[in-house]
Amino acid sequence: MNTVSVSELNTYIKRMLDSDEFLASVAVRGELSNYKMYPSGHHYFTLKDSESAIRCVMFRSAAGRLRFRPESGMGVIAVGRVSIYGRDGAYQLYCEELIPEGSGALQLAYEQLKAKLEAEGLFDRAHKKPVPRYPERIAVVTSSAGAAVHDIIRVLRRRWPVAKVILLPVRVQGAEAPGEIAAAIRYASAHKVADTLITGRGGGSIEDLWAFNDERVARAIYDCEIPVISAVGHEPDVTIADFVADLRAATPSNAAELAAPDADELRQAIDSAHGRLERGVLKKISSARETLSELSSRRVMQSPTGFIDQRRMQLDALRARLEGTTGFLDRLRAQLDAGRVRLNSAMDAGMSASRNEYLRLAAKLDALSPLKVLSRGYAIAMDESGAALRSTDGVRAGEKLTVRLDSGALGCRVEDVYGKQD
Repeated sequence: MNTVSVSELNTYIKRMLDSDEFLASVAVRGELSNYKMYPSGHHYFTLKDSESAIRCVMFRSAAGRLRFRPESGMGVIAVGRVSIYGRDGAYQLYCEELIPEGSGALQLAYEQLKAKLEAEGLFDRAHKKPVPRYPERIAVVTSSAGAAVHDIIRVLRRRWPVAKVILLPVRVQGAEAPGEIAAAIRYASAHKVADTLITGRGGGSIEDLWAFNDERVARAIYDCEIPVISAVGHEPDVTIADFVADLRAATPSNAAELAAPDADELRQAIDSAHGRLERGVLKKISSARETLSELSSRRVMQSPTGFIDQRRMQLDALRARLEGTTGFLDRLRAQLDAGRVRLNSAMDAGMSASRNEYLRLAAKLDALSPLKVLSRGYAIAMDESGAALRSTDGVRAGEKLTVRLDSGALGCRVEDVYGKQD
């Protein structure tokens, strides 16, 4: 029996595992668990199934090639080699590639980034900028060697030759492509190089179009102050850039059609408008000429002095009627004065008669007044209530009476009461 140290044993086992061809490159299917990404860039996780688990590590160099974001609970196929970590004496899978089960890595990465940017509002229509109708400068961010740029320039030269086309050449495929595309878009925005910007490329596989599914490109398009038209691939191809852009074109040629108007159609529209304007002006002139002809045929225009003479005669007739009306008013005024005199006379006679009748009635009333009796030496005896006494009935000795004289009154007390006089 050989005696070895722990380190020697782990080293021996590691050498055995490393020399095994099967373990040197193995694909293991399982579910991700405890997935962690450290600041160092290394990824650590556990790959498990219903009965067992194995520890895994993916170093930064391999993790940088991932097209999707691994998450715990995700089913994957991990490709790598099995070896032992000498310090812990535990074997683990050194992962070089992760392939999501059920869909490709690129498709999964596409869906994940799309969901993320949509949640952040980068696809909202409220952020879309209108594309200028008549651009003076159009920037194109694409490959200078591809067919897309030639299609765009050809269509623009045919449709809107007055616009200046500015090419910002970039790579549209490969690891460096996303950074170059994003940088070109930010440059165009910062320096306001154009009124409209077109970015895209011709068709291809999802791998060929992947630069336009990059988050850096998406955010550059979103931040761009120039309206951006995305033209990536063909009609069925839809990239993240298409969702973020202000306008999506089916193809690069279609992007050129959307970026600029058709000069021939515009010329036809101008000619049509010019024709309508000319017809409208001629119609207005004709109408004005007819009106002028109708006015010039009137009598007043044929003989202005005759018109004035006619109005002068009408004025004389009106003045004559006015003078007749003045005589009538004078006669009516004289009749009103005569009536006023008669009314005043009648009122004076009535008032005189009423005054005489009043004096007669006043004299008669004065003659019947009890005060006249008093002035002849008579007196009126009144009881305590002020009623005049006509007899001794009801008067008792000691009762107070008031005796009214012609001038003043006397307060008296009854000493004796005598019966009625015969």
